[in-house]
Formats: sequence, C-alpha cells, structure tokens
Amino acid sequence: MKFFADTAEIAEIRELAATGLLDGVTTNPSLIHKSGRDFIEVTREIASIVKGPVSAEVVALDHEGMMREAEILRKIADNIAIKVPLTEDGLKTCKALTSDGTMVNVTLCFSAVQALLAAKAGATFISPFVGRHDDIGFDGMQLIADIRLIYDNYDFGTEILVASVRHPIHVLEAAKIGADVMTAPPKIIHQLFKHPLTDNGIKSFLADWEKTGQEIG
Repeated sequence: MKFFADTAEIAEIRELAATGLLDGVTTNPSLIHKSGRDFIEVTREIASIVKGPVSAEVVALDHEGMMREAEILRKIADNIAIKVPLTEDGLKTCKALTSDGTMVNVTLCFSAVQALLAAKAGATFISPFVGRHDDIGFDGMQLIADIRLIYDNYDFGTEILVASVRHPIHVLEAAKIGADVMTAPPKIIHQLFKHPLTDNGIKSFLADWEKTGQEIG
C-alpha cells in the first residue's frame, strides 16, 4: 500500500520523505491556508520534494472553471494530480483531464456507487473519507471493502486512496482490505512506528549494553 501525507507543511513532508516511506502528498485549500503560504508556491515546493503524485485541488464548482484552474495547476509540475469533487461537473472534468493524460484524484467520496461513477469517468484515484463516515455512524471500512469488491469485479484501474484517516487502525484495516493508497496527517504516520514493546525492548537492550562498559567503534 502506498503512503501519502495529508499536509502542506514542508518540514513535515521533508521529514517523512527522508524515511523513504512517502509515496505522495495530498493537499486541499484548507491545508494550504493553514500553511500560510502562496498556493502555487507551496504546491511547487511539495512537488519538488516528492517524486510521487501531489494532489492539488480546484476550487471552482463548474466544469469550465475547473478546467481553467486545472490548466494552471498541472503546469506546476509533472507529478501534479488534479483533485476534483465527486459531482457531475467534477466527473466531467475528470474525464476530460484523464483523457488528456493528466492524473485526477476524485475526492469527497462517501458511497460505493459514487466510486463506481468515478472509475467509469477514468479517475486515477478515488478518495473515500472513512473518518467522516465513521463520525456519522456509518462503517468507513465497509465502504472501502465495497469499493474494492466493485473495482475487482470490473477490473477498474482506479486506485482506492483511503482518506480522512484518523488512527493507525484505519491504516491496518485499509491494508487488510487491499486499498491501494492511504493518506494521513504526518502525526498518524509517525504513530505507525510506535509500539510499547518496541520501546521496552530498546530500553532493555540499552540497559544491558551499558553494563558491559563497551563502545561501538
């Protein structure tokens, strides 16, 4: 499963990229605003750090407006994926862009039928929001399982990009189902490294090593 970071903070992206585990980045207008920097400038810098897809979201709601914005965004770098909402105009834009060879991330997906429509429109990625689904009493992971089944039934090439990831269990369950990608805030990705038995083991090993009085090198 590919790991994307859901952030626009350059320092966090550099730190994760240094681990070799980061496959891409997703951004949205809220994350860019939080960074306090110019939209185009920060997107270009992110795209220069990460070799994989960097999602940049349009803000227009109509097809013509989305296409105008997409034309600007995809010129930023070759690894830009245009992020569009799962609406009729969004899917119309998706079809036009993917037909022209541009990567498209269809976002704000909350049903398997919506995901089916996005795949038929040629989406590169579909972004179902599991955390927000859980928030209103639905099973976000069942949504991922349903999409996986449908995509496998028809051999769609659209990658399932699990979004709105709230904790490591979301990552685990998504991987077990067979999602292609997950995107999460850096703090969630860092939590994946943590386990109390790992910490206790390191503490024990170091205590024993100190008793030897030796040094490496």
